[in-house]
Amino acid sequence: MNPQQLHDQAAAAQQSGNLAEAERLYRHALALAPAPEALVNLGNILARQRRHDEALGLYDQALAVRPQFVEAWFNRGNVLLEVRRPDDALASYERVLTLRQDLPSVWNNRGTALRQLQRLEAALVSFERAAALDPNHLNAMTNRAIVLWDLKRFEAALAESDRVLARKPDFAEALYVRANTLRDLGRPREALDSYRRTLAAAPDHPYALNGVAQMAGVLCDWNLVAALTPRLKDDIAAGKSLIQPFVMLGYSDDAALLRRCAANYVHRIAPPRPPLSDRGRYGHDRIRLAYLSADFHQHPTAQLMAELFERHDRSRFEVTAVAFGPDDKSPMRARMQKAFDHFLDVRGRSDHEVARLLREMEVDIAVDLNGHTQDARPGILAWRPAPVQVNYLVYPGTTGAPYMDFVLADRVVLPPDQQPFFSETIAYLPDCYQANDATSRVGAAPSRAEAGLPPEGFVFCCFNNGWKITRDVFDIWMRLLARVPGSLLWLLDGPHAETLRGEAAARGLAAGRLVFARRAPPDAHLARHRLAGLFLDTLPYNAHTTASDALWAGLPLVTCIGKSFAGRVAASLLKAMDLPELVTATPQAYEALALELARDPALLKATRDKLQRNRTTTPLYDSARFTANIEAAYEAMLKI
Repeated sequence: MNPQQLHDQAAAAQQSGNLAEAERLYRHALALAPAPEALVNLGNILARQRRHDEALGLYDQALAVRPQFVEAWFNRGNVLLEVRRPDDALASYERVLTLRQDLPSVWNNRGTALRQLQRLEAALVSFERAAALDPNHLNAMTNRAIVLWDLKRFEAALAESDRVLARKPDFAEALYVRANTLRDLGRPREALDSYRRTLAAAPDHPYALNGVAQMAGVLCDWNLVAALTPRLKDDIAAGKSLIQPFVMLGYSDDAALLRRCAANYVHRIAPPRPPLSDRGRYGHDRIRLAYLSADFHQHPTAQLMAELFERHDRSRFEVTAVAFGPDDKSPMRARMQKAFDHFLDVRGRSDHEVARLLREMEVDIAVDLNGHTQDARPGILAWRPAPVQVNYLVYPGTTGAPYMDFVLADRVVLPPDQQPFFSETIAYLPDCYQANDATSRVGAAPSRAEAGLPPEGFVFCCFNNGWKITRDVFDIWMRLLARVPGSLLWLLDGPHAETLRGEAAARGLAAGRLVFARRAPPDAHLARHRLAGLFLDTLPYNAHTTASDALWAGLPLVTCIGKSFAGRVAASLLKAMDLPELVTATPQAYEALALELARDPALLKATRDKLQRNRTTTPLYDSARFTANIEAAYEAMLKI
């Protein structure tokens, strides 16, 4: 049998799905004559089986024989894209475009490579070119919507996804980007509907279940939360749906489950890459310390960390900011830019480019301040650019990433028995793990009327995000309102407000007993705490920055210590302020203590007075002490 006959039989086997027979026949044909077509077709078979290196080798062999073979360049780019080498994939697509300009699939995939490289405007142009060449190319149109979403041009992203859905109402990827866009436009009920429609169109969609779970929490739809919880746990255990670890923190305090969730996420989103650092220590005169964050603007992270950045001992540390979030032109952004020796705005640079920059700067310690929170870029540290890489502050859990060496904590938030549930080594700070800014000023309180409160009534307060409020916690709060006549519950406004008013009414309480505060600038927000009598914490996810705000403003806080890092933060803050009497161990004790304080003005005043004294005499807001402690921890890390 001649090579062409073998090739034809192989192609028929490939078409029928018999890949093993097709591979055998192609290899037989190639042994007789190394035809470029057979090399590419065999490469395609191997690529489908995720035998990527073998496939790339075959494409390269084909191109050595026929350098202008468009299909070989295109398929080579596709494999490189799949193995997360977008810069090399882009080079292959560019080579195709020197030969052919009329292939919409090339422009579309080129756009995907550019997006992965953070070159978003160029990606948008590439997707637009693909759609212009083929007005029915729904993938290109959907990808355009995704990049518009990346650029936070949400109305345009919504319009583009709607154009796709007008042509194909069950197109899952367009439904999914529409859901994400509606979420970020602050329209969670519509987002929930679109996530559900995504699942209906594609039951195995890897991300849509996460969106449903997130919106259920945002809306305080506790029946849906309860229905979803078993499925979330099962999917995490099976490695099926990709659930964001941060979302799961609102559903479970099972440490083993949370570690598995994080490991699944990292495996899919930011797996380890070939390391840029051999982990050898540089031995610089000053430790080169880099903080990576999307939140160096008006944001709770910057609010907590600003004074630490300013206080770092410049005789021992050279401190760099690696910023990949927006420049909001706020006073806090300006403060951040002044607080560092070097402030690097790396928007528009790929993960690999940023990692190479850190390696070229010979950064000793890279501190990730995002973990698995919004706009995080774990893919930067996946390249191991620094000898020591640290998970700190914003994400209260394990990253599950093998390239993260340490997590900074204290013995309240992470007792030593929690080490098996963390991929990082726990590095302990002696007081509280959380940085705080003691330079913040708390102004005079507004009037109750100015704050939207009625003129009388004891004010229970919780300014946590609505998704932290669970049915069990809300039941306790409603019992407290019922047992403290005329009392009010003051919450942060949001899409959950309508639900909670209905839940209160179902428990026999007038809608007016719940008051919702609009978001306010930091100084005004701190000042209005003075109008409240007692802050009530949430579980399984505590108040974190919101707890710091309340305590700094002089408002006592009652918490119930939980099982996970996220549920033990308020206890850590209170113990660092020498207020352990406000930490309870059970929901029943939490409810009883809150009731006692609300009913006993003398006890509440004594607690408030102690809090006021302890603000400046205990470790929590002692920034000089905290800076010395964290610097000692960094120095110890370099010695291990």
